[in-house]
Amino acid sequence: MHVLKHADSVRPVWEVTLADLRYRYRQFLIAVLGAGVVLAMALLLAGLVGGFAAEIDWTVGGVGAQSWVLANSAHGRLGAGIFPEAASAALARSPGVTGTAPLLILPGEVARVSGKTRTVAIFGVQTGALGDPAVTSGRALSASGQVVADGRTHATVGTLITIGSESFRVVGLVDHRTMAGGIPIVYMSLADAQALALGGRPMVTALVTRGVPRQVPAGLAVLTNQQVEQSNLAALSSAIASINNSKIMMWVVAAIIIAALLYVSALQRVRDFAVLKALGSSSAALFGSVAMEAVVVTLLAAVFGMVISNFMGGIFQQPVVIPGSAFATLPVIAVGVGLVASLVAARRATGADPAAAFGG
Repeated sequence: MHVLKHADSVRPVWEVTLADLRYRYRQFLIAVLGAGVVLAMALLLAGLVGGFAAEIDWTVGGVGAQSWVLANSAHGRLGAGIFPEAASAALARSPGVTGTAPLLILPGEVARVSGKTRTVAIFGVQTGALGDPAVTSGRALSASGQVVADGRTHATVGTLITIGSESFRVVGLVDHRTMAGGIPIVYMSLADAQALALGGRPMVTALVTRGVPRQVPAGLAVLTNQQVEQSNLAALSSAIASINNSKIMMWVVAAIIIAALLYVSALQRVRDFAVLKALGSSSAALFGSVAMEAVVVTLLAAVFGMVISNFMGGIFQQPVVIPGSAFATLPVIAVGVGLVASLVAARRATGADPAAAFGG
């Protein structure tokens, strides 16, 4: 009898593949769940990187300024480089400026909140001026001894927050005001911040403006919101690189899970492959069978991962913002992972001896 034509031999290969998926559905389900969790973690790691960018954008944008004036020595970093508050008056007279406000930013302070020790960032602001945050609950700052806190401090309106030897009453709460990977911001009056950290000296770390100043006092530099965000994001470049490397490792782990499944499946299907070869199936068609199983499993795992990633963000303390591009590219990556994983079982499939179909 003549060997079946290629088109006729391919069809039973796919039918056998689909039948195998149904027959071994428990094995494949375990692989889908395992790889899905790993791919969900890859999405969450992408969300951590997105969270770094989002949090600095929320915090800087929330100030409401058009320009930032920082010390040259700060190189665009918030909370670095102090200078006299008196520079604010000189800046207010600069052409192009319609409003200005001083800020004292302290990036890492130890606080006691409801009996627990937390690291917070302090923003000393002038009440009613640029930088004074719009609260989501409670009320705005109005007097000394008050603070407005980000919800990640786990404080509530009325809670006492102790920083150093001073205690402050929380009068309002804000959302999405964090720095450096989830450190919550506590806003207080500029005078309170200066008394807390500088012994009351009239020094600041930033001046923010409405309008763009054409000239600034010596030793200071004008930056846009975008420049400030980029400078502070650059400070996290090592952390971002480490997270991206971990994300790649998640893809590798997913490939190992699928490869292990396919290898065991290929061992169990040796006789099937032998029969298909005896019927005239080509090695390419048999590899296609294995690849099809891998792609189906990884795509299902990707869908599962995308669904559960939306509920797993809470396991991290910092903001998690998964970019839309990560959801769009995950199925493509999943197909690639599946194809790479299928190579492990390819030799078992394509190397099957047709004689085995007859008990040889």
